[in-house]
Amino acid sequence: MFFEAMRRKGHDPRAGDMQAVVPIHNAVNERAWAEIKAWEAPWVEKARQQQQQQEEMKQNSSSSSFCDGPRLHSFSGLGGDKLSPRARFNTLLGYQAPFDRHDWVVDRCGTRVEYVIDFYAGRGFGSGGGERGAGGGAKPLSFYLDVRPKLNSWEGVKMRAFRAVGMA
Repeated sequence: MFFEAMRRKGHDPRAGDMQAVVPIHNAVNERAWAEIKAWEAPWVEKARQQQQQQEEMKQNSSSSSFCDGPRLHSFSGLGGDKLSPRARFNTLLGYQAPFDRHDWVVDRCGTRVEYVIDFYAGRGFGSGGGERGAGGGAKPLSFYLDVRPKLNSWEGVKMRAFRAVGMA
């Protein structure tokens, strides 16, 4: 599936490389999801309480609509060519451009929140080049993710403002 997605995007992947590439890709996506869950954590409980109040008003406590946390609704990988405004600004200041960008849509108990994720290569380990660490083992995976709600909705603006002042 990942191999085919790379081919659709115009890359020329080698099937033999997928055994190494897929675990890295999965680790990066797991880290992105953990970051999104951290952004969502202060808001999920409020959403559950609101949902419970609405259910009580309807006198219908159907368990099928119970909110058990954020869920990925959709995502799109935009590649490193389409920079987010923050990445573009940082690049103008001389910082490294991200190697990839994803836009994810998360459903939080019926509220859709859009996120932008900029993927950056991390710092190398040691001074010796190559793919091996000092002890001969593989080097630890090094990458940086800049995960944040988009500012294209009131929800995204609110979430970022509350976090900026320490209220979320």
